[in-house]
Amino acid sequence: MSSNRKRLPVGGRISREVPLDFTFDGRKLIGYRGDTLASALLANGVTLVGRSFKYHRPRGIFSAGPEEPNALVTLGIAGRREPNLPATTLELANSMDVESQNRWPSLAFDVQSVNGLLAPFLSAGFYYKTFMGPTRRAWMFYEHFIRKAAGLGRAGTGPDPDRYEVRHAFADVAIVGGGPAGLSAARAAAAAGARVALIEQDFLLGGQLLAEPSDSAAAAWLRQAEAELKGFETVVLMKRTTAFGSYDGNVIGLVEQRDPTGPKPNGEARQTVTMLRARSIVFATGAIERPMVFSNNDRPGVLLASAARTYLNRFAVLPGKKSLSPPPMTVPGAPPSTMPQPARR
Repeated sequence: MSSNRKRLPVGGRISREVPLDFTFDGRKLIGYRGDTLASALLANGVTLVGRSFKYHRPRGIFSAGPEEPNALVTLGIAGRREPNLPATTLELANSMDVESQNRWPSLAFDVQSVNGLLAPFLSAGFYYKTFMGPTRRAWMFYEHFIRKAAGLGRAGTGPDPDRYEVRHAFADVAIVGGGPAGLSAARAAAAAGARVALIEQDFLLGGQLLAEPSDSAAAAWLRQAEAELKGFETVVLMKRTTAFGSYDGNVIGLVEQRDPTGPKPNGEARQTVTMLRARSIVFATGAIERPMVFSNNDRPGVLLASAARTYLNRFAVLPGKKSLSPPPMTVPGAPPSTMPQPARR
């Protein structure tokens, strides 16, 4: 069983006294309560997590939130098999069984990675131009093979043993986003006597404040704000809840996930869809970092600066030991840059 060789000895917002066993492609690994699947993989030195759709190029963890484009995995087996889930949003749980996607026979050795050699001939939409002949009905023959190759993960085909619920809820103020702006809005609304629903897709409140050191002034403010909100009987903190739509009449569609780390009482729903009706809605969803675009920026080991900070301060994971800048941008007709460039691996 692998050890957390890239885990820092102190720090983070994880519970080191609660180790969790999980498997990735059959390999047994260890994480801690408070980890996401992505942080636990990085802590165990796992950087290759998937393959790209067309060329099957290697893919690594790129972000630390729901904007993750690369680390899409399949969770569970049989009827509970659920594909295309971002590893960066999956809360680590004991006995979690996870597989990588879009590879054969293995993630490290993928036969279809040979497609990369054909990249000059496989341009965007090439199949609609290439597979149109020699007869008008030829597409009907090609389509079967093209559709079979499409997609990334494979969903389970057995019956799902879990329960799912639909319910309706009401609030004076619904706040989407549990970062500093959302927390401040919730405190102000609650102090004015409003019924407040604070909605956060993460299993912790704080947003980007979670990327600050746990002993910082920002962390102290977060603890105080959360404690104050818990003291209001009119405030509902809806963690592990994703807002997926805003509809007429100030209605918000929500999907709430069951806590995967706690006890599972018989009959408890795995997911609950809530139609929340509110007098006012505050969207405090924050922002995400835009990546630099350069050659091979999709390779394992390239990740956002904000993600590196999150893994370091929230999960006590060392994402790397050497930071490299992308190649300098060149402008036609401009003199070459005289700025020193870091050594590249």
